[in-house]
Amino acid sequence: MSEQSSGPGVLNPPDPNSPMNDDGPRQALLAVRREVAKAVVGQDGTVTGMLIALLSQGHVLLEGVPGVAKTLLVRALSSALSLDTKRVQFTPDLMPGDVTGSLVYDSHTSEFSFREGPVFTNLLLADEINRTPPKTQASLLEAMEERQVSVDGAARRLPAPFLVAATQNPVEYEGTYPLPEAQLDRFLLKLTMPLPGRGEEIEVIRRHAAGFDPRDLAAAGVRAVAGAEDLERARKAVNRVAVEPEIIGYIVDLVRATRAAPSFQLGVSPRGATALLNTSRSWAWLSGRPFVTPDDVKALALPCLRHRVALQPEAQMDGVRVDDVLGSILASVPVPR
Repeated sequence: MSEQSSGPGVLNPPDPNSPMNDDGPRQALLAVRREVAKAVVGQDGTVTGMLIALLSQGHVLLEGVPGVAKTLLVRALSSALSLDTKRVQFTPDLMPGDVTGSLVYDSHTSEFSFREGPVFTNLLLADEINRTPPKTQASLLEAMEERQVSVDGAARRLPAPFLVAATQNPVEYEGTYPLPEAQLDRFLLKLTMPLPGRGEEIEVIRRHAAGFDPRDLAAAGVRAVAGAEDLERARKAVNRVAVEPEIIGYIVDLVRATRAAPSFQLGVSPRGATALLNTSRSWAWLSGRPFVTPDDVKALALPCLRHRVALQPEAQMDGVRVDDVLGSILASVPVPR
């Protein structure tokens, strides 16, 4: 993997032979990518984004058409990291208690006991989150932000690490409830999962023809190569990655430029600037450098900012794309030397 990105939002594989390649946690996380690739073809950038989210203690919004292996990717990632994972299919009739858990009356003891919901896991796949009403969507907010669930006045801590990977279908909007801006801002990254190229699709079909079963990851050779301890050590290492004042100024200039862009009616908040800082540090560490460069910031700008802005209605009617506007901003804001 090269140290540098080939363009905004492109997370090329880090170089395992970089000067930091004797770093145990880093090598363990790079090995995770190789394990996931045994089950998922052509989504290296998304896997890297998920690892960055885990390192930065954030959550991910996955966007892609059905059938691009979103569920398989989360399951393979959890297997390679030896973490627990659960999946919730969000539907119009899903209630908050179906996600967080609820109090259940025990007739034998005449007392209420708390039954944990699927949110009590390490990696929660919130499938088609925009198909459930806002009340149920909001039930995840406390879990995402505070890493806890409050029921009947009692706060219950969630396992660590904890990551919500919420999926959305980008082309089907009938019967959906778009996430409000405040909730979108809670996601650290928005990663798009494209359809595979011809060669990658041939490899997918070849594997299935050879007997690959997506429900049996062990048979595919996916094994645990890292764990929660590696992630914790990696986070401490990320916190030691140096960020020069010029880089901080560059991040602030990028964010402020989104607020002045004519095509946007909503720009990026200071929370978005903090998210860009944290993810850039994680990417720099994964790439084997003890400091952040402008290229690290550029590589994370699109996945970190694209869901934190809103287009003007006239821009939407003209077919303007958020990524194109952000790309123009990246091209126009002076890069520190």
